[in-house]
Amino acid sequence: MPAPIYTAENCKAAYQLDWVYSLFWRKPPGELEWLEELKKLTEQDGIRLLQHTFEEPNVSKLLVSTKPEVSPLKIAQRIKGRLQHLIRERLPDAFRRNYAIRSVGSTKRENLERYLQSQLRHHPMADARIVERFEKYQINNADVDLSQPSETAHARYWYNLHVAFVNEERWRDVRESRLATVRDMVVKASAAKAHWLSRGAIVADHVHLIMRCGLSESPQEVALSYMNNVAYALGMKPDLQFSYFVGTFGEYDLGVIPRPHNQSFAPPTKVGGGEKDAAVAE
Repeated sequence: MPAPIYTAENCKAAYQLDWVYSLFWRKPPGELEWLEELKKLTEQDGIRLLQHTFEEPNVSKLLVSTKPEVSPLKIAQRIKGRLQHLIRERLPDAFRRNYAIRSVGSTKRENLERYLQSQLRHHPMADARIVERFEKYQINNADVDLSQPSETAHARYWYNLHVAFVNEERWRDVRESRLATVRDMVVKASAAKAHWLSRGAIVADHVHLIMRCGLSESPQEVALSYMNNVAYALGMKPDLQFSYFVGTFGEYDLGVIPRPHNQSFAPPTKVGGGEKDAAVAE
């Protein structure tokens, strides 16, 4: 395989990655004297602990924000591992093996799906024939339901990810051959990775994808993988900007979860110098 064009070293990421991680205790943890120290430790892992709530029976729910290189599996492993180390003398076997993790975002799944569905209206073409051409290459997998959880032996999870990447210099390409190549490679790559690809909005100068990913995959890996697959299909040319957007979303938005102001890891939400992505702003 040729060397990838787009890498973590040469690409800039805009991101908004938020999760609710549910940790199951064997018995109530009592005092939360460990919480501030846990925040300091997980920050080193690219995991920012924003809020903790305890719910019966024996569940800690933690709202966390992460950097793009952090996978949901790493969130679970690092938080549980570091917390067990902090309380090992008082509670040597504190946790059950199972856990749950849910992606959340600044917009709900249903709003984001409508946004992708409306992309052709947001980017109108003067020629009706070109509009019809683009309609052929939009992705809408009606049988994919991202509201439903995925499961492993020990985890129940919702890892829904929005990925966007942009043509270099935002140049517009309406050729049918390019549209077909991009659409076919996205579909092929999603099948190879067992992603639940729900929608893909392919317009003249950028692409939006929303999907369910695997627990061990970081948002960074997912975005770069699709960008490099598209580049490979187009002849290994750097037709895309060296930047991307990744954002989590789900059935709940951040409006229902109180969070400290300006405590997310996320930088300003821009892709390739463009304006704030409307899907994130909604």
